[in-house]
Amino acid sequence: MTHDDLSRFSVNQMTVKQLPLPELVDACAELGVGGIGLWREPVRAYGPEAAARLVRDAGLTVTTLCRGGFLTAADPVERAEALGDNHAAVDEAAALGTDTLVLVSGGLPAGDKDLHGARERVADALAVLGPYAAERGVRLAIEPLHPMFAADRCVVSTLTQALDLAERFPADQVGVAVDTYHIWWDDRAPAEIARAGASGRIHTFQLADWTTPLPAGVLNGRGQIGDGAIDMREWKAYVEAAGYTGLIEVELFNDGLWARDGREVLEETAARFVEHVVR
Repeated sequence: MTHDDLSRFSVNQMTVKQLPLPELVDACAELGVGGIGLWREPVRAYGPEAAARLVRDAGLTVTTLCRGGFLTAADPVERAEALGDNHAAVDEAAALGTDTLVLVSGGLPAGDKDLHGARERVADALAVLGPYAAERGVRLAIEPLHPMFAADRCVVSTLTQALDLAERFPADQVGVAVDTYHIWWDDRAPAEIARAGASGRIHTFQLADWTTPLPAGVLNGRGQIGDGAIDMREWKAYVEAAGYTGLIEVELFNDGLWARDGREVLEETAARFVEHVVR
């Protein structure tokens, strides 16, 4: 494993969430990992300004900040709170020096069965947040989640739906996150990746494998690269054919990985990236 092998590799903070931010930054520097995707909760706990200095001084590129979103509330007070939180997320992304804030749209409000209406409320929020983000050099990346999350976490389930929303706005305001874990099953996804690339809307590319059986806590079922059903090289080829040349972020929610030594998991993830994505 050489430095060149890792030139496109970025590790999402959740992959090794057991490592405090300073330890993660040190481990990345030691291993030659140049990219890191950050999460708002640990960044806020450390202090956004201090976190920005830490990663900047280590020479790391912050590929994304996760996450904004949860914009489907119908109640006016809840909607105002969500918009306020997303404005703060944009500010945090700008402070960290990343140009991409990942958005998870949010699920159906309690008792609501109107998927179309919920998606329209996401669009209404994007109309407010998009210009605010662009003024600060931040792009919003709508992340479609697997349909099993549509009810409680994300009413946007496919790249088609994500792009239909994003294309209402300029590409420097709103694009998409392409995450293998959520879209690998969709036979329309390769064409939608090409569509996204044609308008400059692939704002981040993330990897996780699909392993079965899914755990009881489905949210934490993302498999280590190479352990599941997804051909990572195939998806890398799709995004590269669409013009994506940025860093590739590995984002794993996995209780088994979190129970292990974090530096060991980081080294393993980097090695799997080289084996299943690069070579």
